[in-house]
Amino acid sequence: MTKKNILITGADGFIGSHLTEHLVSTGHHIRAFVYYNSFNSYGWLDSLPQNVKSKIDFFSGDIRDPNGVREAMKGIDTVFHLAALIAIPFSYHSPDSYIDTNVKGTLNILQAARENNVKRVLVTSTSEVYGTAQFVPITELHAKQAQSPYSASKIGADAIADSFYRSFDLPITIVRPFNTYGPRQSARAVIPTIITQLLNGVEEIKLGDLTPTRDLLFVKDTVSGFVKIAKCDDLIGHEVNIATQSEISVGELAQFLINIINPNAKIISDSIRLRPEKSEVFRLFGSNEKLKSFTHWEQDYTLDRGLSETIDWFSNKENLKQYKSDIYNV
Repeated sequence: MTKKNILITGADGFIGSHLTEHLVSTGHHIRAFVYYNSFNSYGWLDSLPQNVKSKIDFFSGDIRDPNGVREAMKGIDTVFHLAALIAIPFSYHSPDSYIDTNVKGTLNILQAARENNVKRVLVTSTSEVYGTAQFVPITELHAKQAQSPYSASKIGADAIADSFYRSFDLPITIVRPFNTYGPRQSARAVIPTIITQLLNGVEEIKLGDLTPTRDLLFVKDTVSGFVKIAKCDDLIGHEVNIATQSEISVGELAQFLINIINPNAKIISDSIRLRPEKSEVFRLFGSNEKLKSFTHWEQDYTLDRGLSETIDWFSNKENLKQYKSDIYNV
């Protein structure tokens, strides 16, 4: 991309902060849409160096509010829409908030992009929309299965986005990262759950089901995928996975981390962390063939390298203290 005026929603979150940092470093003009709060907190963007933050146009708002979204969209060429509620357990008891944020919030983004003649809109989906794999590797043609209110809300958001491409010729691409991990990841995800317990000296690591498999994608590879997709006009109107085309079980992953950090630790089952049986996604193993064929994207990080960089980040005491490993974060 030549220098663009770019809006990133969810810029204060895990993937959004890494994407923001990367695009600032490559010379783009970034407006970071961050969740309004009374503490003037910009989430993970607060942790970036001052010379990076000084180049960001911060916009505090709420994607559920169409008025703020329209204001944020003024003068924008490209939108990376990442803002969403993503925790699956929380969606079981607060599904309304997922519809409001993920479906209505995405609709607000699409309406504002259409009104402002935005040239590219990348809507962030999730591998959870596929549910448990019916075949592997999972291609973009795999059926959608709403196995949680969260996944249902993302299926709805994807459908709204696709409808705007078909109805109004809005230049949409639906970007579907698989299981992204790395520095700054939410405490409710499995890798931070394991690493923070181990680094805090816990020797009985509490986890849910150990059998599901995941396609683990380091966050810098995810960012690289987003950027390459944004450069590829041939992917307008498409859904596209970002995946490693590999899988590892939660149990194997946990033991791998235990062996690195504290080989004396043991895994114990915590029933509160188990999903309802019909809601658990037992296998995620994504195809990256479409992404590679359109963009020549390549995975830079092996699992070993990505986990090593992640452990190093969490080992910093200032980073670790932001996580409450003794509390199950839904």
